[in-house]
Order: sequence, then C-alpha cells, then structure tokens
Amino acid sequence: MKNDFLKYQAQTSQHPLGLEVSHAQGSYIYDSDGRAHLDFVAGVSVCSLGHCHPKVVAAIQHQAKSYLHVMVYGEYIQRPTVEYAKYLATFLPSNLETVYLVNSGTEAVEGALKLARRVTGRTQLIAAKKAYHGNTMGSLSVMGFEERKGAFRPLIPDVSFIRFNSLTDLDKITERTAAVILETIQGGAGFILPELDYLMKVRERCNQTGALLILDEIQPGFGRTGKLFAFEHYGCVPDILVLGKGMASGLPVGAFSASNKMMQTLQHSPKLGHITTFGGNPLIAAASLATLIEITDGGHIPAALEKEKLFRNLLKHPLIEEIRGKGLMLALILKDKEIVDQIILNCAENGLILFWLLFEPRAVRISPPLTITEEEIKKGCGLIIDALNEISQ
Repeated sequence: MKNDFLKYQAQTSQHPLGLEVSHAQGSYIYDSDGRAHLDFVAGVSVCSLGHCHPKVVAAIQHQAKSYLHVMVYGEYIQRPTVEYAKYLATFLPSNLETVYLVNSGTEAVEGALKLARRVTGRTQLIAAKKAYHGNTMGSLSVMGFEERKGAFRPLIPDVSFIRFNSLTDLDKITERTAAVILETIQGGAGFILPELDYLMKVRERCNQTGALLILDEIQPGFGRTGKLFAFEHYGCVPDILVLGKGMASGLPVGAFSASNKMMQTLQHSPKLGHITTFGGNPLIAAASLATLIEITDGGHIPAALEKEKLFRNLLKHPLIEEIRGKGLMLALILKDKEIVDQIILNCAENGLILFWLLFEPRAVRISPPLTITEEEIKKGCGLIIDALNEISQ
C-alpha cells in the first residue's frame, strides 16, 4: 500500500508521515496493524466532534438513502441545504444572514474576494503578513508569505499587506480598498491572537473608507476557541464571513456569508457571478447540520475553554517557551525547529498525533476534537512531557 501511495497519489511533501489508516473512532485513529493513535490534530481542526460521531454518521446514512447530487448549486430546493443555511443564520449577526455553500475553505475565500470586488466596484485587496487563506490562486494572492507563493507568480494584482496587530498600518486602507481580509486568529503564523481592540480598529477604518471587512474563520470557527465563532470574543462583526474545516465533521465543505443584498449581486452583471457544481451538496449539508446541532447543544463550546486550562496546566516544561492560542486551538512554542521535529516524531512513535504549523517553525499544533476527554488530554500531555524530558537529558 505504501508503494502505491507514493506512486499513484500525488504528494505534498517529500516525506509524508505515511500512517496507513484502518479506521477512526472518537479521539483515535487506528492503523492497519490495529494500533491506536490518540489524535491531538483532528484532521487539522476539521473533525470537531471526533471521528465518526454517531449523530453525524446517522445523518449521512439517512440522506444517502434519499438522494445525493441532483443539480448544480442554487437551482433546486434541497431540504438539507436549506435547513442548514437557515439554522446557521440563527447564530450569525443579521448582516450575515445569507450563506453560499462551497466545497472548501479556499473556495470560500475565492468567493468572498469576488463578492467584495463586485459589491464595491473597487479592486485593491489588503491582507496581513504571514496570513494563510488557502492555496488556490486568489487565496494564494492574499497569502502573506512570499516563500510559499513566489513560485506561482504572477498572481492576481492589486494586493497589499499590513502587519497583523499593527495600528499604524491601518492607514493603508483607503477609498481604493475593496476589502481587508484577516484571519480572526492567525493560524499558519503560530496561532496569533488579535491584541486589545485591533479588530475593532480595523472595523472602524473599513467603515471610514467604505472597504469591506472579510474575516476568515476557517480554522477558529465552530466552537474551537470557546465561542461558536472567534469574532464573538472581540466584538467585531465582519461584512463577509468565511467558514470551512470544522463544519461537517470531516466532509469537504466551505462557506461564505454576507447580507442577502450583497449576495444578490452575484446573480446579475454577470449572471452566475459565482457558481459551483458540488457546493451545497445535500449529503454534506446533512452532515453540517448534524455537526452544528451537536456543537451548539452538546456543551462543547464552553468546555473548550475549560479544556484549554487543563492543557495549560499540564504542559509546563523548561523547553516550552509559550503556549499560544485560545480554546482548543493551541500551539506549543519551543526553542527551535529541531526540537519541534523531535517532539512530533517521538510522539508519533508513541501513539500521539501532533503536527506542524505552516509559517512558524517553532510551533507544535494542538487542535484536538472538541469532544476529547480529560483523561485523553492527560494521557496525551503525559506523552508530550515524556518526549520533552527525553530531549532534555
């Protein structure tokens, strides 16, 4: 299987981890030898309710018996899709009442950028340095890390960058700016939180200039930070909200939300201003609805903050310089990349799944399922401390 994996499936790195998966359940992934691996990554913040949550599986099975794909997005009335969009809207500010469902976070970013240019009639886009919004061409254009995008230039024009948390850079937002796109919490940069009232200052500057504010909640959304959406921590409501990852418990999905008036601009001049064949797929909508109901009704959101406290209490070691993030979106900051590599690979050998972050080489990702238990947290943290002690010797 490994040889076929390397030969027939395109790779994203020269050294994939290569865990051969048999099945997954709850907080564990099981390999083909039957060994259990405690998952502190959750598919990179995707499996919000763990693996194969019974309520989500039941919703998928129920919908699979009725129909799967029937028509491109927005033409037929499909009950799971409508019910999900309506239910999601009950948790969002009134100016984000209408949702456009797509297939991934990066596609949602593409749609949001197009919508901003269409609504404002402007072209300039402003993003943050060390931002990550996906890897398609528009998303790549607003990535704030030249090392990862230089090989693919030319990208879309008229994109400028500001420093996240820098108030002095806000003067770069002008009457030329169509939109400012920011991650509510910077992910690839190392789980950087907005400081003080930074997001509100960006909001104010956008109001002054007529620019739209796009907040990317692909990673921090859906309860991961102790609120359903991270912007709720900071009192800042965007004009366009981008969602993905944890929406459907592991199925491919993304979305962008805005006012109904704004969304209507995609219907004309040109007609079909944004289209997708598989967006709003009823099977995925059914999984998304079951996921959202369980996240909001199951007590998982406030529990994320309590579990954060447990992680912070257990993960104390001289080699850990800092723990960044909020809720169950945490990053251990170590001295250097070599220690990070050793920790991740050591823990992998001992049955604990950790992972890297894109732009911060000193970071170890910890983003477990929201359903992870205290006992599982203690077990995993014990393995991390053991690995750190082994390095310290």
